[in-house]
Amino acid sequence: MTDTAQTIASPAGVRLAAIDGRTRHLLEAPVLPLLLRMAWPNMLIMVAQASTGLIETWWISKLGTDALAGMALVFPPVMLMTMISAGAMGGGISSAVARALGAGRKGEADALVLHAVVINVIAGAGFSGLFLLFGAPLYRLLGGAGGELQAALAYSNTVFAGAVLIWLMNGLASVIRGTGNMLFPALVICGGVTFLVPVSPLLIFGFGPVPALGIVGGGVALLLFYAAGAAVMAWYILKGRTPVRFIRVPLKWPLFNGILKVGAVSAITSIQTNVTIAGATALVASVAGVGAVAGFGTGARLEYLLIPLVFGIGAPLVALVGTNIGAGQGARALQIALVGGGLAFLVTEVIGVAAALYPQAWLALFSADPDMIAAGSAYLRMVGPFYGFFGLGMALYFASQGVGRLFWPLASGFLRVAIALGGGYVALRLTGSLNALFAALGLGLAAFGLTILAAVRSGAWFR
Repeated sequence: MTDTAQTIASPAGVRLAAIDGRTRHLLEAPVLPLLLRMAWPNMLIMVAQASTGLIETWWISKLGTDALAGMALVFPPVMLMTMISAGAMGGGISSAVARALGAGRKGEADALVLHAVVINVIAGAGFSGLFLLFGAPLYRLLGGAGGELQAALAYSNTVFAGAVLIWLMNGLASVIRGTGNMLFPALVICGGVTFLVPVSPLLIFGFGPVPALGIVGGGVALLLFYAAGAAVMAWYILKGRTPVRFIRVPLKWPLFNGILKVGAVSAITSIQTNVTIAGATALVASVAGVGAVAGFGTGARLEYLLIPLVFGIGAPLVALVGTNIGAGQGARALQIALVGGGLAFLVTEVIGVAAALYPQAWLALFSADPDMIAAGSAYLRMVGPFYGFFGLGMALYFASQGVGRLFWPLASGFLRVAIALGGGYVALRLTGSLNALFAALGLGLAAFGLTILAAVRSGAWFR
């Protein structure tokens, strides 16, 4: 831990007596109990949000193979939008709010609420326009045709027509999390899941006076969930239940920049993860059949599920690290980051090792095809033991959002892409073995986590 870490930010320091009780708690409470107390509701959020996708998939699967395949085509762009709005831009919002509160700049923290709303409304409108205009050629590029393409467009056009609602709810949730309050967004989203359980099938299949909307009904139910969630979180802020308030202020570029310099760069990290998985899928497809592609894709879906799990730890890290950096407590911020990284490593490594030892327990949930099981098992046995490094790297990436320093997470992500795809391509061409490709994917994860850890421990945040 460097001496510089003791004094970064706020040269004059911050008088704790002038800071509200919730923020002071983030600056003073013992690190591990505080992190665990903040992480569990956020992990509950992630389980709940993952459940919304499973609920929709379950009901839409009853409409037939075309509907299920069409929804599968839309899943990657919806997942990417969710990762950017909740994790990347959401991290930028939480980081800016936390740093302002930690430094005692209450007026700036209040003004950030309006700036966050403006950014997310514009971004949501941009995603709507992009996929409403270019959804068809994109899904054709992904292999969509016939009935599955029609189903994909019906679902995609519905969801992306209301993309602003998704961005708005995630943005307001990020404002609240930036104050250190993880519980309220968790309660709202869990309540939304209970809402979707009856509403999704009602709109998909119809009942009484409610017409059957088919796959479109699933999209409408999802948008109703996000609209209700955004309204409740806006009410919570407007009623003064948080340390920040919604106030009308002139829009200022420095406040936009405080969010975007973290959120926009973080979006690249989200894209890196998706590029790695998509590129590896293409490499598998270049040498193996559809069963192997399905097996790899099913195994890699477990890696996707690690992202929301780590986000459960990472969102508190953004608030905790940002608040302590704002208050000039660099040494404590670094301690919080390393404890959070260790916790994320432990959780994801246990999952990875279990998947490596018992791959069929996961794969058999989706198919009994022998080629699928064989390829998926090979992937999980080779890559699963490296999942802990992915969790470590992602946790330290979120902690770096809190500081507003993202060079090393970004560089580590590019290193992972180079090793996984570049090294994987060479290994595959030299050996013709999928195991060689999977080994490169595992090494890429190790390089990702260890590079960020080395940079953070060396004091890169404070130079």
